[in-house]
Amino acid sequence: MKLRIRHVLSAAVLGGLAAATGLGLSGCVVKEQVVVRPAAPVVRHMPAPIAEDRGTMPGPDWHWVPGHWKWEGRDWAWAHGRWVHQAVPPVPAVIIEQITVAPSPMHFWVPGHWVWQLDSGGWFWVKGSWHQ
Repeated sequence: MKLRIRHVLSAAVLGGLAAATGLGLSGCVVKEQVVVRPAAPVVRHMPAPIAEDRGTMPGPDWHWVPGHWKWEGRDWAWAHGRWVHQAVPPVPAVIIEQITVAPSPMHFWVPGHWVWQLDSGGWFWVKGSWHQ
């Protein structure tokens, strides 16, 4: 986005300049300065959570991993909730990340998010990043 700023010099100042330089000027002089502001980044926020039916617990010591959104390729994908035979801590609070400058106007920001990793048995933070 370009923003134009105009500086207007008064006739008195111009008269003094004209007299000092020997130029006969009348009226105003307008000087334009172009300031370029980067466009606001495009952020691909995750959709609202999907309500799921847990069904019946398979047995004792089984715990529910809630469904959650995760980024896959070029869009958000829903990871369905499931019963696992291990302890499941609550989903941690979202980490607020600083959005950096886009590498190009074609890039969009995917915010960081938590995903469940069965092999590590816990929540894993996926950092926000630029995608194209």
